[in-house]
Amino acid sequence: MKVVVLGAGIIGISTAWHLLQRGHEVVVVDRQPGAALETTFANGAQISVGFCEPWAHPAAPLKVLKWLARDDSPLLFRPQLDWHQWRWGVSFLRQCTMPAFHRNVAQLVALGRYSHAALKQIIADTGIEYDRLERGILHIFSTAHDLETGAAASELMRQYGVDRRVLTREQVLQVEPALRQFPGLQGGTYTPSDESGDAQVFTAALARLCADRGVTFLYGHDVLGFDRQGSAISAVRVADRAGGAPTVLIGDAYVAALGSFTAPVLRPIGVDLNIYPTKGYSATLRLKRPGDASVVSLIDDANKIAISRLGDHVRIAGTAEMAGYDVGLDSPRAQVRCRQLLERYETLFPGVADTSDPHFWSGLRPSTPDNRPCIGGTRYGNLWVNAGHGTLGWTHGAGSGLALAELMCGRVPDIGFAFCRPPLSRVP
Repeated sequence: MKVVVLGAGIIGISTAWHLLQRGHEVVVVDRQPGAALETTFANGAQISVGFCEPWAHPAAPLKVLKWLARDDSPLLFRPQLDWHQWRWGVSFLRQCTMPAFHRNVAQLVALGRYSHAALKQIIADTGIEYDRLERGILHIFSTAHDLETGAAASELMRQYGVDRRVLTREQVLQVEPALRQFPGLQGGTYTPSDESGDAQVFTAALARLCADRGVTFLYGHDVLGFDRQGSAISAVRVADRAGGAPTVLIGDAYVAALGSFTAPVLRPIGVDLNIYPTKGYSATLRLKRPGDASVVSLIDDANKIAISRLGDHVRIAGTAEMAGYDVGLDSPRAQVRCRQLLERYETLFPGVADTSDPHFWSGLRPSTPDNRPCIGGTRYGNLWVNAGHGTLGWTHGAGSGLALAELMCGRVPDIGFAFCRPPLSRVP
């Protein structure tokens, strides 16, 4: 087949790679000047199979209500005059039951394991280097109550085969001695099989390998729309952002992997995905004292932030803000959330990083109410979707690309994941 893949983040490039491996001709379109320059660019850097827990939980609605008035809250819901946001919110509330939570955990862990294996295979085949650290992920707690809650979550994850261990304060310090300066440390949970690394560096390197092996890239191009013929897509129209006439791309199949923009791009042709953007923030800092910095990737429970070592830099990422498609960093609220990342890192590791020259970034996580991504076909026989990965795009990226490539080749991947969840789309 000739396949047109829309989107050059970790999901789109992984899909392109696996299609190429199966002998297909691939064209990749992205509005940015290179690969992985939006959602994938400066994320938390964690491959967190052991922490594939959905946001929707029976305790979540009360927490969200308590956080509504706080600009520094871990999850901030800002109501908009947007029907799609309200529909997402109602669907989220419907997922806040224990049966739904257990169902979603089981599927997210299954996809996470499958994806981690797929990532390791790509690394073995290509030798890509991206500041990878196979040191696990350590979840740290500042209160005894939070540690008790974390221990209960660890027990749940063990039911699904995840080796997530509960650690005392002393055991935490054995795993990551750099935390000895943090006086509030109560304990933690640890998943030794998880890892970390720079998703943007990995994705860009994989894109270059795709190009070397024949994939055509149309960077700097916007997607204008689709042409249809009956129950199939006959072409996709794109335009160079630098100017010029639109280009019509004709393929045998089309893949929409545009992150948060997948939903609005597909709605005009009747493919209605319940995906809504969640704005996340990160700060990347140069380390002044690398020997005193953490090496194991961390999750700070008190502030719901991730801390990952990337060579001689550290990435602090977190917070979630549901306020539409804005990615600005200049508003008072955005500045509060950026400062929060720096202040928390300085509390944990005083004087270790250069906080005077931070590289702040924000990106839109394409979130579904149950945190399960939309992977599979639509009622257009040759239009496929790979989107909605939320905070787990890096964790699920390699496997999502592999799974969709398998589906497009007529095979169903052997994992416990509900592909093509109805109703995924409708033909108008």
